[in-house]
Amino acid sequence: MPNIKFNDRELSRLLKETAKNDVKKRADRIAAAAGDGMESSVVIGRTRARASVITATYAARTAEARNAALTRAIDAGR
Repeated sequence: MPNIKFNDRELSRLLKETAKNDVKKRADRIAAAAGDGMESSVVIGRTRARASVITATYAARTAEARNAALTRAIDAGR
């Protein structure tokens, strides 16, 4: 049986890129469900990809403060 050698660096990059795409889609769905003025972003760290959704406008901050728009939209990311 032949030995298989994996390129660890490339495998890690591929897994992070896949995770990045997944969390980006989830964050985009949450931002869309929360309403206008919400923005999503993704960062790839040393060990994982992280996404966040922020209130980018005054109206979005007001919607979050009064109606918890982001909190209510969290299920859209599932």
